[in-house]
Amino acid sequence: MDDPAIKLHTQERLLDDLRQVIENAEDLLKNTNRYHSSVYQSARTRLAQALLQATEELGHFENLQVDRMIELTNAASVLHQDLTGEAKLLRAFKRS
Repeated sequence: MDDPAIKLHTQERLLDDLRQVIENAEDLLKNTNRYHSSVYQSARTRLAQALLQATEELGHFENLQVDRMIELTNAASVLHQDLTGEAKLLRAFKRS
């Protein structure tokens, strides 16, 4: 699993899965608001806290992913001696 492409794909899948879990948890919180027993309210409070933490972590991982993409783009620009934004775009969309 040292292949960077596989690792990136796996990370993207994990982020997508986390986004889906967050979305489902938000729906669950919205749809269980009418229950007022202490058990439901306690569970909802814990879920809301976990949801907040998961959302913050997702943001952190998305920022890391963007930073990594910028870093790789800069490295490719140096490698291919792309001196202008136009050169970078042309290389990015060049058909092999």
